[in-house]
Amino acid sequence: MKILMLVPYLPYPPFEGGQIRSYKLIKLLSEKHDITLVCFTRTHNTPDQIEHMKKYCKKIIVIERGKTWTLKNILRTGFSPYPFLINIYFSPQTRQLLAAELARTHYDLIHAEMFYTLPYLPEHHVPTILVEQTIMSRVFNHQAKTDPRLWFRPLMAIDILKMQFWEKYYWQRVDKLVTVSEEDAAVIRSMLPDITIDIVPNGVGEDFTNMPRSTHYNHTLYYMGDYKWIQNWEAVDLLAKKVFPLVKKAIPDAKLTIAGKFPTPQVRALAAPDIEVLEFKGNDGHSVVDACLKSGLFVAPMYAPGGTRLKILASMAAMMPVVTTPIGAEGYGAVNGQSILIGTRPEDLAEQAVRVLTNKKLYTKIATNARQLVDTKFTWGPIAKKLENIYEEVVHHHS
Repeated sequence: MKILMLVPYLPYPPFEGGQIRSYKLIKLLSEKHDITLVCFTRTHNTPDQIEHMKKYCKKIIVIERGKTWTLKNILRTGFSPYPFLINIYFSPQTRQLLAAELARTHYDLIHAEMFYTLPYLPEHHVPTILVEQTIMSRVFNHQAKTDPRLWFRPLMAIDILKMQFWEKYYWQRVDKLVTVSEEDAAVIRSMLPDITIDIVPNGVGEDFTNMPRSTHYNHTLYYMGDYKWIQNWEAVDLLAKKVFPLVKKAIPDAKLTIAGKFPTPQVRALAAPDIEVLEFKGNDGHSVVDACLKSGLFVAPMYAPGGTRLKILASMAAMMPVVTTPIGAEGYGAVNGQSILIGTRPEDLAEQAVRVLTNKKLYTKIATNARQLVDTKFTWGPIAKKLENIYEEVVHHHS
């Protein structure tokens, strides 16, 4: 099968959740299918990273995405029906490049990751599936409600209305809609009751496959994320300022490690004698694994919704128990008190953290059950096969 795959990033190096998903699926799907990758690169991407993807893709079409916060993007959004999220990917060449490619090559299927890759796709007759890794309007709606800049909230509200319009438009226009969790599918069904949705979950990151089946109990709390995203810098702020002090009071030798990519000045400022801030750069998988194996408990005060968090799957694979919110626990099928620990308020999260760190039997049970959950439901081979079955169904129905 010849597949044209549209993704809003270069999948390599596979550091962020979306990159990990695309990279693993492209590797596995390329064993049977010819993939043409259309991706948007950033200034930090390098030629060797693009070259790496040629191992798995028959062809790569690279579109350079400029800076996000530019006057052009802001003005374009103000005078355009599209939201800011779509306008930052605008390129005059995109539609021409894709039109030429579709005219030149017969494709059996178009696979688009995220709705905002579709507006610049020209008219065509190729069956198309859309995979929504998260419902972006939910993410930004949370930010609009919590943003401290009161003057900015009305502007975001208008932008979110645009986003919701185009999400629904493309959800109904594609031949098949896919989400990564039942929770996201339920949200879409609440807006479009008659829509049919398939679920293809995320899997654990490549560096966390075949991890040793042993716990590493200690009193170091851990969080990892990409701090360009609101859910991550919001989570570590709550963790450092509200959750950790309560844990520290109950467990005096407790420590906290905040790790990840692109830590903001505000995140760096959280560093303290018992709080370490680590920056991961590029494809630094070794440091990610090492930090997980040195830590004892993953604590995620996450209140922004959407998708499944691969950082939580990674912690489960590393046999490190996870304490998180109901929002953070979405998408795994993990059971509170069995394979995960859930608390609503920061105080509840601290209580759960103290509970598991002072009960080694509970600690071992949570870690063991979580690892079993990952091994049975979140490995990439079966996930790729499920996606492949959807491909075949869509192409067969379209023929």
